Amino acid sequence: MNNKNNMSREQRRRLTRNSALASNNGGGTKKSFLKILGLVVLTVFFILGAYGFRIYAQTQETLGKTYKALDGKQASVKISDKKPISILLLGVDTTDGGVRDMELDYRGNSDTMIIVTVNPKTNKTTMVSVPRDTMAQIWKDTNNNTKKIQKINSAYNIGNEESAVATTEKLLNVPIDYYVKVDFNSLKKIVNSVGGVDVDVPFSFSYGDTDEKESHFKKGEMHLNGKQALDYSRMRYEDPEGDYGRQKRQRQVISAIIKSAASANTFTHYQKVLNSISNSMTTNLSFSDMQSIFLNYRGASKKIGSDHVQGFSSTINGSSYEIAPTKELQRVSDKLRKQLDLTPATLDNQETKLNKYNKSLGFSFKYTGDQNQNYETKIKSTPSSEGTNKDRDDTIGLSGF
Repeated sequence: MNNKNNMSREQRRRLTRNSALASNNGGGTKKSFLKILGLVVLTVFFILGAYGFRIYAQTQETLGKTYKALDGKQASVKISDKKPISILLLGVDTTDGGVRDMELDYRGNSDTMIIVTVNPKTNKTTMVSVPRDTMAQIWKDTNNNTKKIQKINSAYNIGNEESAVATTEKLLNVPIDYYVKVDFNSLKKIVNSVGGVDVDVPFSFSYGDTDEKESHFKKGEMHLNGKQALDYSRMRYEDPEGDYGRQKRQRQVISAIIKSAASANTFTHYQKVLNSISNSMTTNLSFSDMQSIFLNYRGASKKIGSDHVQGFSSTINGSSYEIAPTKELQRVSDKLRKQLDLTPATLDNQETKLNKYNKSLGFSFKYTGDQNQNYETKIKSTPSSEGTNKDRDDTIGLSGF
């Protein structure tokens, strides 16, 4: 009985000891597991951090190549101050790396000109196309007036981005903070890099550049690859609205690119996106500006409004022009200035003066006849006492751009 009791006590002691040992071993295993888990987590964070830094570094390096400041124009600080901003999008019609008609230094015209305003307060983006044939007085920069009336798309050819920005500012009395110039022929690469774009085709048509296979478009929703998007953006002669219809399709494609670029899938192909941009884009947006736009302005990408400057077709010296009525120029100016939180201001530039002068000569923006109306691009004063006419301004010439 005593032995049995003693054995029981011994067994109990052994059991207690073994339990304690088991408990100690379990604790050690748990602590070791936590240490290993911690190392794994730290390793994963290190790898992700290194990958993230790699993406950041590559992005900064790639986009840094696209930067080009505007001569004579101080860099804007509106983005860093989180204020509404304006951007002039320029689609340049160069081909084969800028070579056209055997001219190695051919710069091309900005056949696509779209003013984009982004307001982080209202979370709204507005895109306004300026027709390439719009009659405008060309400025080389803000303080250098060429005193020439030409199609607005020639401004880029005459004086690079500086001229395109200054001429647009003067035409609509809207400050342009930034510009983005893209070789329109690189649109294929950009669209392909974001996985294509979705558009609503307004009518069925086919189009293809010279010596290239045509793309076929059917009315309704379509997903376009790069070549299709370029063909879709280029066609105008079969469009019932002519160049205005083409502008609408261009704005469609750009809006679709913005939406595709903001998707999660694009992140996995970021290097393709960057490469397509770096080889085809020039801008005065710094890498820091682009970061700030992504962080503070991306809400405005969900609500994109579309508009254009509506001109009146007229032939001047054998060339077709779009002459924007003063009322239309004022409407667009007011709309853009409102988006930028600026008060309306009455337009008073060479275009409005010419419109007033020509109306006094009988020109009508309501004319619907077949005969072309004459539009003077040179304002003359009333005869002087000597019986001669004297121009109010320096001679304003036209060219065949």
